[in-house]
Amino acid sequence: MKTTNLKFLVGSFLMLLFICSCKGETKTDTTSEPAATEAVDAQNKGQAFIEDDGSRPNVLQIAIGSPDHTTLVAAVQAAGLENSLVNAGPLMVFAPTNAAFDALPAGTVENLLKPENKDALAHILKHHVTAGNYTMDLMKKIKKLGQASDLSTTVEVKGEDIYVGGAKIIGSVDAGNGTVYVVDKVILPPSE
Repeated sequence: MKTTNLKFLVGSFLMLLFICSCKGETKTDTTSEPAATEAVDAQNKGQAFIEDDGSRPNVLQIAIGSPDHTTLVAAVQAAGLENSLVNAGPLMVFAPTNAAFDALPAGTVENLLKPENKDALAHILKHHVTAGNYTMDLMKKIKKLGQASDLSTTVEVKGEDIYVGGAKIIGSVDAGNGTVYVVDKVILPPSE
C-alpha cells in the first residue's frame, strides 16, 4: 500500500510539474515569411499606413478612394505628407481634381513630382489645407482662411458658389477628421 501511495504521489507531482511548465510556454509561429518581406520600408511608417476598416475614413483615405484625385494622391505621397492628413484634425482639405492639375502648364506636375522638388511641392499642397471644419454656410461669411503653409487665402462668394483661392468648391465629403472640399483649380500660394 505504501508503494501505491508513493507511486500516486510521484505521478501527481510529475503531472503537476508538466502542467505548470506548459503554462509559461509561448507558441511560436513556424510559418513566418522570408526575411526579405520582414523589412519595413522606412517611408511607410506612421498613422497614414495603419489599416483600419472600422472607423470613418479620414481625408487621406477619401482622396485615395477617389478616381478623380489620383494626381493629388501622387503629389501628397511624393511630398511625404500622408501622416499630416490623417491627424485628428479637424482639417479642411481643398482637393483639386485631376482635371485641375491637367490645367496647369505642361510639365508642371511632372516637374513638381521630382524628388529634388519635394519642398516646393509640399509648400503648394499645404496651401490646400486649413485647420477647422467650416460648413458651407459659415464659409460664405468669412473672407480669409489660414492655410497649413502659414499663408492665408481668400474666400469669395459669387451667387451660390464659394471660391477659395480662386478655386470653385464643386463638392464636399465629410471625413472622420474634417471635410474634403473638391475644387476645380490648384490653389497656388501668392508667391507662385
